Amino acid sequence: MKNVNRVLILALIVFAASCKTNVFTGKKTLNFVSNSQIFPTAYAQYDQFLTENKVITGTAESEMIKRVGQKIKTAAERWLNALGEEGYLNGYKWEYNLVQDETVNAWCMPGGKIVFYTGILPICQDETGVAVVMGHEVAHALADHGAQRMSAGQLQAVGAAATAVGGQLAGAGQDTQQIINQAYGLGSQLGGMLPFSRSHENEADTIGIYLMAIAGYNPDEAAQLWERMKANSGGQAPPEFFSTHPHPDTRIQNLQALAADARKEAAKYGVTSFK
Repeated sequence: MKNVNRVLILALIVFAASCKTNVFTGKKTLNFVSNSQIFPTAYAQYDQFLTENKVITGTAESEMIKRVGQKIKTAAERWLNALGEEGYLNGYKWEYNLVQDETVNAWCMPGGKIVFYTGILPICQDETGVAVVMGHEVAHALADHGAQRMSAGQLQAVGAAATAVGGQLAGAGQDTQQIINQAYGLGSQLGGMLPFSRSHENEADTIGIYLMAIAGYNPDEAAQLWERMKANSGGQAPPEFFSTHPHPDTRIQNLQALAADARKEAAKYGVTSFK
């Protein structure tokens, strides 16, 4: 058991030493996966996805996705340059595509590869609504959330392995060992991975609303978009404690409170009128 504890402690020390500072929030984050490791895989998966799905081109909607994406990208560059992070986006290969799919979703892979599904456009309603979603998804990539999830997953795996070995060394029977493993899995999910995901969503909401404001889009529209998202879901959502996303009402309230600060941030870049 002592040897297992030593291995686990050593692993925790290594992981702790791999913390990275989030340039937008100043907070330390667990991240030991580099862009050079994650970007090539992300780009390959993105290219494969495009070959397997119907990409819409040459329409007003597809051009809108590209236009908004470019504006959000420029806003990110301006913000990062102001923070003294001129080389932060090195290695990013921005791409914005609209895909025929009725799923209400959009995503941005590490490195700036973005997809909007046609199913989310009715909820976005217009270019400003697209900017809300675009800012949020780009924020996930800028804040290295993909790499952080990979890092946290590896840390969780180490803990699970140590728990299993510890139970075996303690002489636990098969039934007891199964209970130990299940308890660790549930505890690490509810106490670690799910709140970790909710913190990512909250962080992406904050960074995203700033990005859209700097890009010249009205930040007041962010909360309104999530009102429409809530209505589209019929108000159905799991209890926040068991969800990887904040409850819609929590998210709406947070975005309403953030809108004024986003306007102030945009003003630093000379942006005082919004679309």
